[in-house]
Amino acid sequence: MTNFMYIFCLFAWGLNFIAVKIQGTPVSLELSLTYRLLITAVLFIILSICLRPREKPKRNDIPFIVIFGICNFMLSYLCLYYATMFSSAAMVTLIFSLKVILTPIAIRVFLKEQFHRRILFGGILGVIGVCILLYPNVGDIHSVSDLKGIFMALLGTVITAIGDATSARNAKKKVNPLYANAIGFTVGGILLGTFALSKGQEISFPNSISYWSGLLYLTLIASFGAWLFYLKLVERIGGSKSGYMVALFPAIAGIASVAIGESAPSIYLIIGCICSCLGAGIALGLGSHIFRIKVKTNTINK
Repeated sequence: MTNFMYIFCLFAWGLNFIAVKIQGTPVSLELSLTYRLLITAVLFIILSICLRPREKPKRNDIPFIVIFGICNFMLSYLCLYYATMFSSAAMVTLIFSLKVILTPIAIRVFLKEQFHRRILFGGILGVIGVCILLYPNVGDIHSVSDLKGIFMALLGTVITAIGDATSARNAKKKVNPLYANAIGFTVGGILLGTFALSKGQEISFPNSISYWSGLLYLTLIASFGAWLFYLKLVERIGGSKSGYMVALFPAIAGIASVAIGESAPSIYLIIGCICSCLGAGIALGLGSHIFRIKVKTNTINK
């Protein structure tokens, strides 16, 4: 089940770029995100009411759940989407891949959790893979707009890492993911909607089928399903290992782009995917797992 949840989150979030592109921008960025967050919040609230998990958050857990929602669902999304407006999507994706290193660092700083060397080495290898993958598409920085994009992408990535550390804390305190997601998405959606209305944006609902199909994917798959599974992964295998999957997102998106004919296969794509996959295996302790299997097999044979 753990492997299934990991693969589900990997592909659900790795294909975000394709879904957002299909969705388009017939309404403002803030409103589109608000719709996504609030619809997801309603789904988690309904699921919580139906299942009624016993592990209800305690009063001292609420502030951390709110911080989790604000960081992971509101501020990070807003920063990264604005970064994409100021700079290229390739540049933003490359910067966001630093999350594989920043999340373990944040967990180490805030939770004093042990920082394994293999996570750092695997993260670096994953970032190298992303660099190779995006190298043909990353141009030189030419304007202040590019610098703004890089700053917003870095800010969004740091905020995401802080949110991941908060979710790891909540998992340690046995906060049920259903309640954490229901509260987090609700808080993020309300605050983001308030921000959008304060800017004078009018609520509107596009007639575009592509917009609603993209929103449906982003809501049901990339938000509802993926975040439900992701928090369970944090509980089972830890925030550092769970957060590493972001290094593979560009590889998934690159393969999807080739599949739909947006880009041609290249040596950069192949080498980048291999490096990212090797990095993921190292960070997840694949080498240690294989070694234990060999030792066990040799012991049985003897």
